Amino acid sequence: MRYGSGEFRYELVPRWAQVTEGWSFVDIGGIAVDGDDNVYVLSRSDYPVLVFNRNGEMLRHWGEGFFGRAHGARLAPDGSIFCTDDGDHFVARFSPSGELLMTLGAKGVPSDTGYRRTWDVFQSTSTIAYAGPPFNRPTGTAITLDGDIFVSDGYGNCRIHCFDASGTLQYSWGAPGGKPEHFRLPHDIALDKMGRLLVADRENSRIQLFDQSGTLLGIWHDVIRPTGIGIDADGFIYVSELCLRVSVFNSDGELLARWGNTTSNRDEALFLAPHTVAVDSHGDVYVGEVSKTHAGTDRGADTIHKFCRL
Repeated sequence: MRYGSGEFRYELVPRWAQVTEGWSFVDIGGIAVDGDDNVYVLSRSDYPVLVFNRNGEMLRHWGEGFFGRAHGARLAPDGSIFCTDDGDHFVARFSPSGELLMTLGAKGVPSDTGYRRTWDVFQSTSTIAYAGPPFNRPTGTAITLDGDIFVSDGYGNCRIHCFDASGTLQYSWGAPGGKPEHFRLPHDIALDKMGRLLVADRENSRIQLFDQSGTLLGIWHDVIRPTGIGIDADGFIYVSELCLRVSVFNSDGELLARWGNTTSNRDEALFLAPHTVAVDSHGDVYVGEVSKTHAGTDRGADTIHKFCRL
């Protein structure tokens, strides 16, 4: 099957991840691609971090027993990988081989925001009474060339936090709600080629753009419950949207391509719950789902999709 449009056309690679028959990722929280096009998959399986080459051959795995609920993954400019855990309220930085280099947050201890977890995510975000310090269910990270760390926080908070390279908190911004500069589930954060921070404000169905001091630069509305943001070497921006699709934008927010479900039949749907998106140096796109948690369906090895650029 082929997807996309214009210059952004793709062919789906069937069963890209070469794993043992019957093995499952369960849910995929994050995907990151390094400079050699190795693909780091952060999942909620027994092997939380699996590393594949671009052909889908598994190279190594690590992180067993470390995560409460793995959520987001991002490669830093120095090659280290940052992973968030929204179940145990921390951010961890690892070497490419899995050595733990840094931990941010008190593992297992959420900050006080008034948040109460309910059956519905949107309803849960409405219980956040006030912005809190790091972390209450953090979601994503973005890392600058100087090593500054920005964290989106998260399901149980409504803030963006900036840490310096040593892990010292510098400042935070955000408040609960739907006004500009407010958040209802900042679900991912990414740094574009112009140094802007793009925040997937999921339950407000928008992307908010900030400079690195937290000043609002703009808002993009042509998304529905955005979950993940990937940016390629040319600066094009890829957004995964829960239950629905993947969209590609230029740096001005102009929609360039979009593909996803064309049927409401779950058995025939391309996506059940797109959660994260990443792009390699060839322009190939990787999309990970949380289909087990969100849709009650374990898609096994097909929890990750690779779309090869044509």
